[in-house]
Amino acid sequence: MASTTIDSEVFGCLFSTDKMREIFSDRALVQKWLDTEAALAKAQGELGVIPKDKADKINANADANLIDLSAVGENYKSSITIVPLLKEFKKILPGNAGEYVHWGATSQDIVDTGLVLQMKDAYNVILADMKACQKYTLDLVKKYRDTIMCGRTHVIHALPITLGYKVAVWADELGRDIQRLEEIKKRVFVGEMAGAVGTLASQPEKGLETQTRMMEILGLEVPTIAWHVARDSQAEFVSTLAICAGTLGKISHEILTLQRTEILELEEPFFMGKVGSSTMPHKRNPQVVEGIIAVCRSVRSIAPAIVESMVSENERDWGCFLTEWEAIPRACHLIAAALDKSKDVLQHLIVYPKHMENNLYKLRGLMMSECIMMHLAPKLGRMTAHSIVYRCCMKAYEEESQMKDALKNEPEVRKAFTDKELDTMLDPHNYIGYAPQFADRVLKKYGAK
Repeated sequence: MASTTIDSEVFGCLFSTDKMREIFSDRALVQKWLDTEAALAKAQGELGVIPKDKADKINANADANLIDLSAVGENYKSSITIVPLLKEFKKILPGNAGEYVHWGATSQDIVDTGLVLQMKDAYNVILADMKACQKYTLDLVKKYRDTIMCGRTHVIHALPITLGYKVAVWADELGRDIQRLEEIKKRVFVGEMAGAVGTLASQPEKGLETQTRMMEILGLEVPTIAWHVARDSQAEFVSTLAICAGTLGKISHEILTLQRTEILELEEPFFMGKVGSSTMPHKRNPQVVEGIIAVCRSVRSIAPAIVESMVSENERDWGCFLTEWEAIPRACHLIAAALDKSKDVLQHLIVYPKHMENNLYKLRGLMMSECIMMHLAPKLGRMTAHSIVYRCCMKAYEEESQMKDALKNEPEVRKAFTDKELDTMLDPHNYIGYAPQFADRVLKKYGAK
C-alpha cells in the first residue's frame, strides 16, 4: 500500500511521473546494485583477478527479477550495508560463483555507484524535459515577438514590452539551466570502487585496472580518488535541480499572476471537463501552475539538506548518506512532476492579445511618462522634465483623468509639443525599445530563428 504522495494512487500524478517512479523503484535500485557487482566481476574476470567462468555466471544472473526483494528489505532491519543483497544474490548463483561476488569491494562502493546510476537515468529524463520546455518557450518567442503588452515592475504598469521579449527571458534562463546540467555531467556521474577506506588495499594487483574497466562497463567516469566522504557532487546535482526548480517556479508564478481575472493576459491550458471548484462552476483556476510552484518549492527545500550532508566524519559516515538515499530520489520525483506539467503548460499556453492591448490603456497614458520625460528633457533638462511630468502624473492618477489632459495644462509642455506629438508619445506601440531585437538575439543564441 502506498504511504507517500509520490507513490500514491490518488495524489501520485501531482508529485512524480511513472517514468521517475520506475527509475527509483526498489527493483531498479536493486538492479543498479547488481549492475555494479556484475561490472566489477566482469572487469576482474577479464583481468584474471577472479575466474572468468565465475564472472560470467555472476553477469548472467545479475537480474533483479530473480531476487527476493522482500528478503533484502527484511535483512535491512539489521544492516545498512550491501550484505542483504549479497545474501540473496548468492542464493541464485550456480555452484560457488557467489564466493566471487563483491571481490575486494566495500558496501559503499556498490551503494554509491548504484545511486549514481539511478541519478544518471533521472538526469537524462530531466535534461530532455528541460530542453522540451525551452523549445516551447522559443516557439512562443517567435509567435509573439511583436505582441505588445504592459511591462510591470513591483506589480505596477511600468513600460510597454512584447510578450516575445518576456518569454525570451524565460527561454534564456532555461538555456542557462540546461548548460548547468550539461556541465555537471562529468563531475557528478563518477563511479566508486575504492575499498574500505578508499585505498584499494584489498586489490593490490590490478586494482586500478579493475576500477577503470569497471567504470567503462558502467558508462561512468573513473574517480581520481575515493569520494566516500566527499559529497560535493551529490550536493551539486541537487543544487542544480534546485536552480532549475527556481526557473520553473518563476515561470509558473508569472503565468499565475497574469491569469488573474483583472488581467487575464495568459492562461494555463484548459479543456472541457477540467473543474476548478466543487461549488463555483465558473472557476477556471490556475491549478496546474499552482501545483508546479508548490513542488518546485519543495525541490529547492531539499538542496540545503544535501549540502548539510557534505559534512562527514573521517573515512566513512553512513549517517550522512542516509539523507541522500531519501532526499535525492525525492528531488528527482518532484522536479519530474514539475517538468511534465511545465511542458504541457508551455506548449498549450493560452494567450489573450486583445486583453494585453486593452490593459495598455488602463492607466490612461500614465505608463508613457518616461517617454514624455525623455522628449521634454533635451529642452528643459532631465530633472526639470521629471518634476513637470511627475506633477502631471500624480494629478491624472488621483483624478483618474487622461494623462494627455494633465500634460496640456502645463505651459512648458504646451510650448514644447503639439497635440499630434503628444499623441505619438502617448502611444505605447511607439515605445517598446529593442524588445523584438532582444527576442531575436535569444532565438539566434539557441538556433531557433
